[in-house]
Amino acid sequence: MILTFGDCEIDLERRELRRARHAVHVEPQVFDLLAYLTQNRDRVVSKDDLIASVWGGRIVSESTLTSRINAARKAIGDSGRSQKLIRTIPRRGLRFVGDVHMQADDTQPLEHAGDQAPVEIHEPSRPALPLPDRPAIAVLPFTNMTGDPEQEYFSDGISEDIITALSKLRWFLVIARNSSFIYKGKAVHMKQVAEELGVGYVVEGSVRKSGDRVRITAQLNDVSTGSHIWAERYDRDIADVFAVQDEITESIVAAIEPQLYAAENFRARRKPPGSMDAWDLVMRALSHYWRVTRQDNVVAQALLEKAIAIDPDYGQALGVLATSHTFSAHMGWEQMATVATVAERAALLAVQADSEDPWAHQALGYVHLFARRFDDALAEFELALLLNPNFSLAQGFHGVTLCYCGRWEEGDLAARRALRLSPRDPFSALYYGIAAYAQFIGRNYDEAIRLAHEAIRQRGDFVGGHRVLTAAAGMAGLDEVARLALQELRRAQPNVSLAWIAQEMPMKREADREHYLEGFRRAGLD
Repeated sequence: MILTFGDCEIDLERRELRRARHAVHVEPQVFDLLAYLTQNRDRVVSKDDLIASVWGGRIVSESTLTSRINAARKAIGDSGRSQKLIRTIPRRGLRFVGDVHMQADDTQPLEHAGDQAPVEIHEPSRPALPLPDRPAIAVLPFTNMTGDPEQEYFSDGISEDIITALSKLRWFLVIARNSSFIYKGKAVHMKQVAEELGVGYVVEGSVRKSGDRVRITAQLNDVSTGSHIWAERYDRDIADVFAVQDEITESIVAAIEPQLYAAENFRARRKPPGSMDAWDLVMRALSHYWRVTRQDNVVAQALLEKAIAIDPDYGQALGVLATSHTFSAHMGWEQMATVATVAERAALLAVQADSEDPWAHQALGYVHLFARRFDDALAEFELALLLNPNFSLAQGFHGVTLCYCGRWEEGDLAARRALRLSPRDPFSALYYGIAAYAQFIGRNYDEAIRLAHEAIRQRGDFVGGHRVLTAAAGMAGLDEVARLALQELRRAQPNVSLAWIAQEMPMKREADREHYLEGFRRAGLD
């Protein structure tokens, strides 16, 4: 069946959109949205209708829905201003108002939309929902292994909280609770769940209670390979059941996020370079960014530029690009004066493109920090964490901002929270470095040295770890340690100097700046 309107054709069988006989590339969700609107043009389609039909009932943010509608309009030569084909009906939904013809494969008209009442078209049933253009996850109800029916509320609560928390990771699609809970108490194969819900990843687990202790297991499964990507076991006292529930949920979600990124990057690497879309490019970019080296940062920026060329309104891509440039200057790999404008522009565009994306707000917070807009920086990091409380990178950068403001105890707590949230995080070296810097400000030099050593052990070229180690050893009077640390620092950051530290490190309090500089002077830096 082919639907035609104006110079456009929607080929339902081939899943193609054509304009003036030329194929138009659209994302699968955009095509499904167009097909659904044109097939239901006799009525106003609500937001709930679209979510149920296009997204299979998964949780979808307003910004995602708006971006897909805008993309659909653009693909068929419409716009939000003219609304000549897709019209927004305030407080009700959308309606396709174009003049539609329906044709069979022989291209002979079957019906004209204006001749009679529209004919309802039913898509042929499919054995499985198609995978969306982003990673999709289902969280199955955790199994109650206690044998006590009254404990169902606890296992169900864990599952529901994980669904809610994962939904804050807006670059993933998460199946709504009512859909995933239909499998509660049923023995179903993972592949069946994935096909029926249209997901590539499934989270499952169990809860076992014995006396005052509870053991919770969780695992993340990649359905396409049938493998376990990640698994963990948590043993806790259950004195405060709700606190335990919150802690376990937080730990599971924070652990799952980097594992999903890693799995998606692995998929992207197996694709031919010419077939990678914007999402693939961002995954590749993140894999390089997390390596914390100058060259990898350059590669990440090139990949992000390509992603933004494909999708100029890709909030996460813009946010990561802004973060990468600011981080490069923070590490001394680029001049802040050179990258500040580029980073700020990308961060502002990221927030403009998607005001609910935590990456966008943490990027803007990082830009504000190095522009010495400390209150604005803290506000943006706090907003990023409000949008995603389990965002360990924002937690870490929030911590270093607190340290630069002289609030080292709060900064230390934020860094340690980032480590607790995501102990296997590719950026954990940075969190150790931030905690080390916090201890330095607090004059706890031995602890600062210990934490700096751990940061360097994880990432040998991590400039921040070498800087703190050098200053802390200098203040502690460990002359040989300080000398060797300075030697390694100069290798990692050849342009380091007292003038560079004084000018580039955004310390709010003069006393903190002088304290840091004194540590470097005692180590032999000039």
